[in-house]
Amino acid sequence: MKTLTVFTPSYNREKLLPRLYRSLCRQNSTDFLWLIVDDGSTDGTGELVEGWRRENRIPIRYIRRQNGGKMRAHNTGVLACETELFVCLDSDDYFSDTAVEDILERWKRVSGSRRIAGIVAHKGRDETHTLYGELFPGERAGDSRKAGLRPCLMSYYPYCRSCYRDCYGKRAEEEGGNVPAESSLSALYRMGFRGETTLVFRTEILKRYLFPEIPGEKYVPEDYVYDQIDRKYRLSVLPKILTICELVESGYSDRVDELRRQNPTGWYLYYVNRSRYESRLSLKLKYMSHCLRFRRIAYAPAVRRHPLPKALAIAGLPGATVLLLMGKL
Repeated sequence: MKTLTVFTPSYNREKLLPRLYRSLCRQNSTDFLWLIVDDGSTDGTGELVEGWRRENRIPIRYIRRQNGGKMRAHNTGVLACETELFVCLDSDDYFSDTAVEDILERWKRVSGSRRIAGIVAHKGRDETHTLYGELFPGERAGDSRKAGLRPCLMSYYPYCRSCYRDCYGKRAEEEGGNVPAESSLSALYRMGFRGETTLVFRTEILKRYLFPEIPGEKYVPEDYVYDQIDRKYRLSVLPKILTICELVESGYSDRVDELRRQNPTGWYLYYVNRSRYESRLSLKLKYMSHCLRFRRIAYAPAVRRHPLPKALAIAGLPGATVLLLMGKL
């Protein structure tokens, strides 16, 4: 039994998958398998993968399903996974040469703690530069103020801003003594991190937090799941680049707008979740306002199962009215 499953959802990515495959073949550690969930591709993906399976350089499991979007493919991969760890590696990304080894070395050190759900590490544009130059709190030289902030054991989002108390009483000494040894994902962003991450999770935890599968929709923001895990668990912070990916092109905002229009229920669920648990008033009002806008066009049974509390709905009305007048969701 392998320890790590590298999961790749794929839809018509025959031209991109070879780069990812080569990066997996270069790994220093072989304690992983590659799980590809083909989301109804119409190109030659199946034949390509079958050729690699015959080469037998790395263990590959291939599952083909009807097209249903990345979230359904992700659920299929999680439910089919039999290893202890699960990491999603998109078809247009690839691993650094030591990524699997780095993951497993860190996991040996932290797996004994049941409050640790997995590992958070960097994405990069190459193996030495993070995607947009971002660093974890404490990595930046002289950033002692942010390095002193630690996620607080007493609550979900807040951290110890006033006293700079280290709730866990330990730091990642081998990383220079400033990077938090463990943190929730939300706390990293509250401490000033603004980048993209590689996330490795215990498979057993992901099986309890699957993405909702909504009739007629194919997308739910990934943070919908990560926020739920955040409320109960922490991640071991690994300040290394594991995933190499291309910089996002200028059309990204247009694609986000399209996703919002086509998947209102997924976004409604995301904003309900954020509205309930965000502690910062300005962001809470923002999330409530967007939630009310999406509620009007979301899938009614999902809205009934996950209602926005009445008090939050009233507080969000002014902001929702402004969004309506501006023609925004």
